[in-house]
Amino acid sequence: MQRRVIIGRVSGVYGVRGWIKIYSFTTPIDNIFRYLPWELRLPNSHDLLQVTVTSAQRYGKSCLAELDSYRDRNAVLGLVGADILIDRGQLPSVGEKEYYWADLSGCRVMTRDGLDLGCVSRLIETGANDVLVVMGERERLIPFLLKDVILSVDSVGRMIYVDWDQDF
Repeated sequence: MQRRVIIGRVSGVYGVRGWIKIYSFTTPIDNIFRYLPWELRLPNSHDLLQVTVTSAQRYGKSCLAELDSYRDRNAVLGLVGADILIDRGQLPSVGEKEYYWADLSGCRVMTRDGLDLGCVSRLIETGANDVLVVMGERERLIPFLLKDVILSVDSVGRMIYVDWDQDF
């Protein structure tokens, strides 16, 4: 079974010839064009639409793309809000103690004392460090600081062990 990851979102339309604006989750943002082909998951849908990018460019803090079979503004309006997905295998391997956010989402979070804090629902980029948003009996924000807070990450077992007080 293929595992798909979201690498961006269609954020709007550009011009009258069917170009779309892309909000990229990659760093740098134009790396999104390294991972082709794309599949789009339209808002409120589980269906995937395979698309071919025929032209692409960086545009300020976003990117622009032209898709095959979409040649006017009206045709792409329905794509706004769609997630851009790729097969996880298209991403390069990460080094030791490096993780893709997509690989951390859904992991169970346990304290060093064996207390289950819940699962990672999402991550937040703060500038200083990334933060795990953990949903359990309540929401917790746990800084992703290796060694200080994050004791270990078991990617295979989908577990993150933390040095964290349950009252925070």
